[in-house]
This record gives sequence, C-alpha cells and structure tokens, in this order.
Amino acid sequence: MAKKPGSSGRGQRDLRVKVKTARGRKLSSTLWLERQLNDPYVQRARREGFRGRAAYKISEIDDKYRFLVPGARVVDLGCAPGGWCQVAVQRVNALGEKSGKRVGTVLGVDLQEVEPIAGAELHQLDFLSDGADDLVKEWLGGEADVVMSDMAAASSGHKQTDHLRIIALVEAAAELAFDVLSPGGTFVAKVLAGGAEQGLQALLKQRFEKVAHVKPGASRSDSSEKFVVATGYRGRPAAAEDDED
Repeated sequence: MAKKPGSSGRGQRDLRVKVKTARGRKLSSTLWLERQLNDPYVQRARREGFRGRAAYKISEIDDKYRFLVPGARVVDLGCAPGGWCQVAVQRVNALGEKSGKRVGTVLGVDLQEVEPIAGAELHQLDFLSDGADDLVKEWLGGEADVVMSDMAAASSGHKQTDHLRIIALVEAAAELAFDVLSPGGTFVAKVLAGGAEQGLQALLKQRFEKVAHVKPGASRSDSSEKFVVATGYRGRPAAAEDDED
C-alpha cells in the first residue's frame, strides 16, 4: 500500500529547491520545473523507481476499490511513461513473484513508444483506430478485468475547451472498455472537473453497477483532475437479431 510521503525528520528543516530563470525559458516553465523538483511525490517516485508521481494516484485508488488483484488482466490506455503499468505489474502479480497467487497480465498501449517494463506487454497503438479493440483482446488473450486510463488531451490553454476534450477522450476509452471488459470488470479514468460529465456519468451508470468519483491525495490540490471509477461491468447489451430478408 502506497503511503503519503512523511515530513522531514526531527531536527531537520525542509530545503526548497529554487530554480533560476534561464535565457529562452518562459517563467511558466521555470515555475513548473521548480514545483516538480519540490514535489514530495516526484521525489518519492525517484527513490522508489516509479516513472512519475501518477503511480501513487492509481495506488491510492486501488487501495480503496481493490481491482488490481493477483490474476487480473489489465489494459492501460495511454500508458506512457508507464507508472500505472508498474503499479499494476506488482499488484496483479504479473511477474509471478507472489508465491501461491494467480499470475496476472498487464497490457499497455500508447501512441508513442514506451520503454520496456518488466512484466508488462507494451504496444504502440492508437486506441481510436478501427479494430483496436480486437487487437487488444488478441494481445491480451481474451477479455480484460480492468481498463484504466490516465490520458489527458493536449492543453489548449482554454479551461472549458480542455475539459470538453478530455471528456470526449474518456468517452472513447469507455467505448473501448465496453468491447474488451468481461462482466464484473472495472473502468478507471481521469477526468477534469468542469460540468460536462453528465453524459459520461449516465453512460457509465447504464453499464456498471457502481460509479464513483475520487480525488486521490497524490493529485495536486490546485488541479481540477479527478478520477471516475466504474465497477461491476454489466456486459454489452444483447444484440438484436437481424431481420431475415
């Protein structure tokens, strides 16, 4: 279970890293770099070998909802740089390191090539392309128990536009999940608070037993991100029989 980073030891004082402005670097970039260097989750990820602070977000979500269990088959959409895959590998026992526990599978897909992760199968794929769901099931060797996504659309600088873009991306991820999830499965995805989630919420409530929103402690307090967690997939509705000519 991932724990929140503790404070400095007794008798020590926190030393905040200050980043000097550099020629050609915007002030916003300097402030972002300074925040990264002083972020306790970023520092912790480096110490513990994770590819970013996002690893602690999925860890906290799973600590509460318990979907990354040994033996689970997991699909991570937009998996770069790979922090969520790393957590999934550990928790579903993809490397078979937990004696007596079932061995799970972790499949990561992304538009860009991702450096290999022990225990995960990674593919370069646009999940929006035709036939992507069939490829995912082929690589996975069947249906998934979990589909998760930490994707976000490229920022436009306009908050409402960015919100609509990420909702559209999550809806597309959910549609793929409907095709690859086994009954009882779980869908987890990042969204941005902004008031356009009603359609997504209604869609998920039709297909899952329970739908909740959570903001893990590893999410920055000034961020509008939150995560939708849909559990108990009901399966695809039975297709209507084609009328005979």
